[in-house]
Amino acid sequence: MTAVQLPHATCKSLRILGKIREAPEDFRVEEIPAYAPSGRGDHLLVHFEKTGLTTPQAVRALANALDSPASEAGWAGLKDRVAITRQWASFAGADPERASGLELAGIRVLEAARHGNKLRTGHLRGNRFTLRIRGAAEGEHVARELLDGLRTGGAPNYYGEQRFGEQGSNLERARAWLMEGRRPPRDRFQRKLLISTLQSAAFNAWLAKRVEAGLSQLIEGDLARKEDTGGMFHIRDIEQEQARADAWEISATGPMLGRKMRAAEAEAGVQERELLEAWGGQATLERMGRLGPGTRRVVRIRPERHALHVDGQDLLLEFTLPKGAYATIILRELMKPGDDALARAGPPTA
Repeated sequence: MTAVQLPHATCKSLRILGKIREAPEDFRVEEIPAYAPSGRGDHLLVHFEKTGLTTPQAVRALANALDSPASEAGWAGLKDRVAITRQWASFAGADPERASGLELAGIRVLEAARHGNKLRTGHLRGNRFTLRIRGAAEGEHVARELLDGLRTGGAPNYYGEQRFGEQGSNLERARAWLMEGRRPPRDRFQRKLLISTLQSAAFNAWLAKRVEAGLSQLIEGDLARKEDTGGMFHIRDIEQEQARADAWEISATGPMLGRKMRAAEAEAGVQERELLEAWGGQATLERMGRLGPGTRRVVRIRPERHALHVDGQDLLLEFTLPKGAYATIILRELMKPGDDALARAGPPTA
């Protein structure tokens, strides 16, 4: 699979020209938490801003400053390094007074309060993005047209290139272990990372085919998710359920491969079984074991609460995405880059 073979949902001839991530302040992210601190408990929830650091780097620095074990710290999601991001993390037994107003290199604590449980992956509603596209002011009208299209039909919920490591290094390691049977990493975190990487790559390859067939189009046996409650059910009456999909009441989901993944049926089930075979079959699932039980991922996303402003020669774009979705996928639809690192998501036989 080459760069151009991960299709776009919007018209390929429509694109805006500009530069992104020229400086950390060009890419701002604000985490939307799933809940507020209760004010009581053995954990300290810390809301902090970081610049030029990965989430694990920032959390380790904060844990050291708070005399809390870094191994017991938790966070809801990973945030970009080349950006200014705000998120929450939890620290066992930490003192809120010590955290209040704390400033470290590249880190500024905004607030801190006690809570009863550790923060875990997925404990967030979504993320709010503010992005600067430099030199793109002349593309304002095209950008608005593309955003309208994304609001109507959605963008493919591809995993971003960050998922696969620098130059696809994590994906190559994942293939070597999970598909070719080479020695697995000793570290449990690394094993989980590589499993997640392979699952993400397989999902991208599956989703690329669905985009070509029509991102919003349901097929028999799809496992669909209700947008309001998250409940899932199999599609059997295409005509009736397609109207609900067009109204954004439901969306199809795709496979994150694993032994306990709830599978699609009928035609959709056949496609998923073919995907599994392309990515190593049952042998891959056996190597994943308990660390990769599998799940489902919705096929499409759309920018909510979006706004577009002209600032001199630049465009400022604001929008909210659900948890697990990548802002770079929205930018990809707007800018149609030719050198697309997501191409590494294809299986070795593609």
